[in-house]
Amino acid sequence: MDTLLKDIRYGIRTLIKSPGFTVVAVVALTLGIGANTAIFSVVNSVLLRPLSYSDPSRLMQLWEANVAKARNEIPASYPNFADWRDQNHVFEQVVAYSDWSFNLTGSGEPERIRSSIVSPAFFSVLGINPIRGRVFSSGEDEKGKDLVVVISENLWQRRFNSDPNIVGRSINLDDKSFTVVGVISRGVQAPLMSDEIELWAPVSHGFGSDNRYGHYLNVLARLKANTTPQQAQADMITIASRLEQQYPESNKGRGVRVVPLSEQIVGNFRTSLLVMLGAVVFVLLIGAANVANMLLARAAARQKEMAIRTALGAGRWRIVRQLLTESMLLSLISGILGLLIAVWGIDLLVALSPADLPRVKEVTIDLRVLGFTLAVSVLTGVLFGLLPALQASRPNLNERLKAGGRSATSGLSRQRLRSFLVISEIALSLVLLVVAGLLIRSFQRLQAVNPGFNPSNVLTMQLDLSRTKYKTGAQVIAFHDQLLERLKQLPGVQNASARTSVPIASDASFAYLSFNLEGRSRDVSDPPVAYYNGVSPDYFQTMMVPLLKGRGFSDQDVRGSQNVVIVNDTLAGRYFGDGDAIGKRISLEDNPKEEDWVTIVGVVGDTKPRELRSEPVAELYMPFKQQPERGMSLMIRYRDVGPDVAAAVRNELLALDKDQPVYNIRTLDSVLSESVATPRFRTMLLGVFAGMALILAGVGIYGVISYAVSQRTQEIGIRMALGAQAADVLTLVVKGGMTLVLIGVALGLAGAFALTRLMTTLLFSVRPTDLATFATVSVGLIVVALFACFIPARRATKVDPLVALRYE
Repeated sequence: MDTLLKDIRYGIRTLIKSPGFTVVAVVALTLGIGANTAIFSVVNSVLLRPLSYSDPSRLMQLWEANVAKARNEIPASYPNFADWRDQNHVFEQVVAYSDWSFNLTGSGEPERIRSSIVSPAFFSVLGINPIRGRVFSSGEDEKGKDLVVVISENLWQRRFNSDPNIVGRSINLDDKSFTVVGVISRGVQAPLMSDEIELWAPVSHGFGSDNRYGHYLNVLARLKANTTPQQAQADMITIASRLEQQYPESNKGRGVRVVPLSEQIVGNFRTSLLVMLGAVVFVLLIGAANVANMLLARAAARQKEMAIRTALGAGRWRIVRQLLTESMLLSLISGILGLLIAVWGIDLLVALSPADLPRVKEVTIDLRVLGFTLAVSVLTGVLFGLLPALQASRPNLNERLKAGGRSATSGLSRQRLRSFLVISEIALSLVLLVVAGLLIRSFQRLQAVNPGFNPSNVLTMQLDLSRTKYKTGAQVIAFHDQLLERLKQLPGVQNASARTSVPIASDASFAYLSFNLEGRSRDVSDPPVAYYNGVSPDYFQTMMVPLLKGRGFSDQDVRGSQNVVIVNDTLAGRYFGDGDAIGKRISLEDNPKEEDWVTIVGVVGDTKPRELRSEPVAELYMPFKQQPERGMSLMIRYRDVGPDVAAAVRNELLALDKDQPVYNIRTLDSVLSESVATPRFRTMLLGVFAGMALILAGVGIYGVISYAVSQRTQEIGIRMALGAQAADVLTLVVKGGMTLVLIGVALGLAGAFALTRLMTTLLFSVRPTDLATFATVSVGLIVVALFACFIPARRATKVDPLVALRYE
């Protein structure tokens, strides 16, 4: 221990005596360790840490699956869920839950509350206990029971001022009286829902659909002890086959997919996070290679010191231990500083992360992250310190103890090691730059996708009318007519319309319906399907969706008139081929009567209903006045300069109904931006990491060539004295450096071709072996390397032969 303390004290003094070397080395390692710690903390929280539910390894998510159409995540209908729950032999409990919302009124300003409808056993399956009152009891989901809810601690404090008598209190939701029976602690999230839920209600009470065609329920189940997911999958396949035989019209071709809940939550982000972790590891390796090269140069300068130590009796291991102690000091100092940077970096990562990144609010530095940082620091110290220490521990005593011993050039093995490190830096940098280049190219193409509408200067917001106050379709239509007319009269508003859901929004709920084509028999296993949209007459003008054929909707398309529908170009081409879809009839009913048929009166351009990277899908639009719905999204196109449109809209809404809340107020540009938040996030991070790698590689090349020039000063002087011109010296130095660079580029290209195939799912409209990206990155890296070589080469041409010949 005493010897170790002496080594540490001597190492500290040595590092203090070389402040330039110490600062550069610590900065390079701090950036690498800090980036690794920050990214690992995200990986740890999202991928490695168990879910915050009771015994999460036994929680399974159940989906309906259409094998023929490769749709593996279809929400369940209520009857199918009930059959799964009652007929299975592998689960202790099976529960259903779904996203919902309520209008809370009667206590302050009306507000839309993010809610969830759940089976009574939902909380017990997840192991969630109330902090006040109770959760739902068995049977409270049956129709006719009292209306009860459980609220979150956040809602209790924010809206009800932490009322100690909240349990048993009645609150007004959608103009109905519900009794609060319990309070759940803050931060509890329903699986697969990114936003915090503030209120829960039993899954029945008239919510959703009770037939097998209404697919809206997420299903969660807890495995029985000693039961595997594979056994559960086999049991559910048996149940699905039985239901297919019993209900062929609704369940034909429908299977069941069993997925571990942890995999369901993080599966889509696993590749992205692992790619980012791999990227920061590359950055750290490049930084470590730089420091190793610096240590090799420093060890060469300390050869006389090592020779004296050896002559005085120091063994090789004693010298290696001293040098490793110095490198470990560097890495541990860098680890501490990197941890401090990671604390700041985590906050930045969380702030920049997309809203749908699961468990992002759980990202913290825990013991596992601290252990990771310590392990990385130690391994890095050994990695960049061991080889230089071994090299320095074998001094040539005869040569080094001579008076002129300092003039001896480095050994061949040391030169090879430095060359190997430079080649490694270049290869790693190229791989990282190619990955970043592919993501940047992919993101550029994603942003260039035409959504099919013009999102500029469009404000969108949502509202849901009360079923109690607006009982009939006529009342719903009258309210929307009045509201849209008022909005069109506002200063600065060009047009206003309504639609059932916000296009491209991640939180939008779309109806995906099957329909019949007049004159054609329906294929039960593969019926025609399309996204359904209810829109007001001016919707296509507001959104600037082009009308390709026929006509748009008008104020005359009301109940009692001819039932009409507008389809998009994809639907028309898919189901009517080259024929004209105008005048053809379809029906959304299974066994349509004459009055159930609707006539196609127009064809509009394709839009992107779900996400920009998706292929066009079949869509159909029905006039709001023929199919009124209480939940609608307002689309308001305004001029560049105008009043506060959102506040003006809210005022007009409250003037019509003081108890009607409006929510999700945002511009359509922001919705579009949010839809690409995940690819933008990973592209930005990979771009930053690639930039760090490029800088570190450039600095590394510069350092190695500069050192080589300083070691070859006498040789260069002799060459110039014998007649070599400046161009000859410049070529000699640059050629030596660029030979290493080209070898590194060749190895990097081979590595990139192999590794980028693993990120296929992250790319849009770009192949993982895109030649343009590979070529551009290679040329760019070569140019940077050439510049890094040129500077010391230019300095070599300034060597005075007379001075060089007297060198040492």
